[in-house]
Amino acid sequence: MTASSSSRVYDGRPVDDRRADRRAQFIAAGLAVFGEHGYQGSSITGVCKAAGLARAQFYEHFDNREMLLLAVYDLIQADARLAVTEALAAVTDADAATRARIAVRAYAESIGSDPRRARVSFVEIVGVSAGVEKHRVEQREIWVQFFTAELRRTLGQDFVPAGGYRAGATGFIGALMALVHQWSTDDPTGGPAAARAELDDLVEVLTLFLISLM
Repeated sequence: MTASSSSRVYDGRPVDDRRADRRAQFIAAGLAVFGEHGYQGSSITGVCKAAGLARAQFYEHFDNREMLLLAVYDLIQADARLAVTEALAAVTDADAATRARIAVRAYAESIGSDPRRARVSFVEIVGVSAGVEKHRVEQREIWVQFFTAELRRTLGQDFVPAGGYRAGATGFIGALMALVHQWSTDDPTGGPAAARAELDDLVEVLTLFLISLM
């Protein structure tokens, strides 16, 4: 190992980069293991095997399995917010109904298209511990703030939905998560075409819900 002016280097790569890569490997392994076998049916040994890394390396990044679950959950939520943000950025001049449809579809496809992400987001994260539940509520609050900011951006800073932002945002987000979870677990007999039709229906229902708040 040699030292450079900015960071340590090992085998030609900065140590910080290698650590970040290993952390990402553990998170990817956590998604696979928790999403396919469930949190309660998982173990650190299983995660390490899926990641192709040593148990000692796991503890360099996470205190326990619960901390890895939170990291996986946070990644899923961050990816979904990025998907919605990028989708809306491409239609800045669209009307409110169009933006609503695009936002709902981007969220649904980001989480619901991968059953593992949906399972972690809507099933495995629930009831693990008081600390995990607190974290889940905090993440939901981020979505409430995201929802509020988008409505104000679309409809103006003076707009207030019926019942206020918190009630409207909480109701919409609850419906959004419930319907995306249902869609992610459905196994339509018509194959991909039926799945797309179900997604279209989901988007339309949630868009009408959102428009009713405007």
